[in-house]
Amino acid sequence: MNFIKKIFGIKKTEEEEYSGNFIVATLNDKIMPLDRGEIYEDPLEEFLQSNGIGEVTGGGTMQLKTGELEYCDLEIKLNSNEINENDIQLIIKKLEELGAPKGSKLTIEKTNQKIEFGQKEGLGIYIDGVNLDPEVYKNSDINFVISEIKRLTNDNSEITKYWEGGNETALYYYSESFTEMKKSIQEFVDSYPLCEGARIEQIA
Repeated sequence: MNFIKKIFGIKKTEEEEYSGNFIVATLNDKIMPLDRGEIYEDPLEEFLQSNGIGEVTGGGTMQLKTGELEYCDLEIKLNSNEINENDIQLIIKKLEELGAPKGSKLTIEKTNQKIEFGQKEGLGIYIDGVNLDPEVYKNSDINFVISEIKRLTNDNSEITKYWEGGNETALYYYSESFTEMKKSIQEFVDSYPLCEGARIEQIA
């Protein structure tokens, strides 16, 4: 396995471990744990409770060996002992409304059935943090890069999705089309000194 740890926000009690119907939503989103709660867990919990479907009982963030975020997941306990397909589809629809990217999946633990979902595509730009001229780091501003790419990709989110490693910093953006995002930022990336040699990858 190419990951090292999983950080759980909420742990199941011993009673919950052996009772109830659980499903796990694995979200192909490189999002920090606190932001995961704000963007996904809290609104999903409200939705589940208000519709009598169930509750969110756990959440985790997976990391690669490098420490970079890989994906996150949410554990959901259903109120019904039977699998209600309509409820499953409502959960998927809600998660997509909240921004779940392509490559996400829902696992029904009772049957081990896996359902793929997600609508948004993702772009990651990896900025060299060690090999550029020292003057570039001195005179450039990563916050300007973040805000400019947000503007160019029409990203209106107040949350910045990122990872800061030892040798590079990754910024993550999600929208309807990776191709369109890449096209919209290419001129800026090619011209701004801090983005010299930056890698652009499709992450969803």
